[in-house]
Amino acid sequence: MNSLSTFRFPEGTCIAQAQPNAGVSVTLASPGRAVMTDLTHVRAATIRPDMPLAEARQTMIHQGVRLLFVVSEMPCVGGLITSTDLEGERPMQQIHKRGVKYEELVVADVMSPLATLDAIDLEDLAHATVATVIATLKQVGRRHLLVIQKAGTGHGPRVRGVISQAQIERQLGQSIALVETAGNFAEISQSLTAA
Repeated sequence: MNSLSTFRFPEGTCIAQAQPNAGVSVTLASPGRAVMTDLTHVRAATIRPDMPLAEARQTMIHQGVRLLFVVSEMPCVGGLITSTDLEGERPMQQIHKRGVKYEELVVADVMSPLATLDAIDLEDLAHATVATVIATLKQVGRRHLLVIQKAGTGHGPRVRGVISQAQIERQLGQSIALVETAGNFAEISQSLTAA
């Protein structure tokens, strides 16, 4: 049986680690899937809900991401936490409401639970353009959308990917103006009671 040729590096050689592709340049007319981070090709970065916010920040830096899936028990996704959640209004609301220090807050205190997230179907995305995806982000007033694959033989629905405003902006080479909104009555109520 044939084998591959091997080689060794001279002592002191510096070899850089390969980096993931920053993404293919897209236009508004490109297929919507071009701006989806496909979790069958990229491993999802996760964190537990009981982890301190400082650890969530370090995990994001280490993994080179701005979003973590919150998972208490594999494989069930309980929600998301983004870099904006770590530095935005949510920590300040919790500090004010509960009289705690930032260092005492955990991921569960500021994450977006699954029930508050907007999702789209993978099959619908297959027929959409980047312009349609942007219109959807604007309509729901969110920076992220989950992409869900319907239940199949032997498995229930799965998070197949995520779409982020930041990724679309990188791939388009321009910014997108979004106005974030509270998505439902519970979120509006929560933001009012925290103030």
